[in-house]
Amino acid sequence: MSQIEGEREFLPVRIAVLTVSDTRKLENDKSGDTLVARIEAANHIVAAREIIKDEVPKLVEQLTAWINDDTIDVVIATGGTGLTGRDVTPEAFAQVCEKEIPGFGELFRWIGYQKIKTSTIQSRATAGLANGTYLFALPGSTGACKDAWDDILVHQLDARTRPCNMVELMPRLKEHLV
Repeated sequence: MSQIEGEREFLPVRIAVLTVSDTRKLENDKSGDTLVARIEAANHIVAAREIIKDEVPKLVEQLTAWINDDTIDVVIATGGTGLTGRDVTPEAFAQVCEKEIPGFGELFRWIGYQKIKTSTIQSRATAGLANGTYLFALPGSTGACKDAWDDILVHQLDARTRPCNMVELMPRLKEHLV
């Protein structure tokens, strides 16, 4: 029987949610709330949640802590992916990522183009991998978080997705470190 035949079991993924913002607090973090609700509705585990200001050193520190935490499989950041001077999430990701996942940003912008046309080029949504942890950086709008989760992440973070998904790769993500 080939790998793409037969039933697969759901495997919950442990996800940390990071909101990057100079102004948000837990009480008004709609994008973070949107992600948490979707993660929980998909039966995954919200392993951690933080709000960090748009400052590369602080972001790198938090990302590094989660990357080195064996109880976190995935980090989803929202905010700081635009073009303004305070938008530094991709720069922080670049400092910690071992491998880029360029297809994520490409697909995200293609999905965005269907809805917001050429304005999608203003997004620097990105993804990567570090120490066996998947990292995704999304724009700060709730619509962008919904699009990324509903159209990409909910599928790629589900071990039942065919023909392949990111969960089935998780046991092999650290093999270069052995």
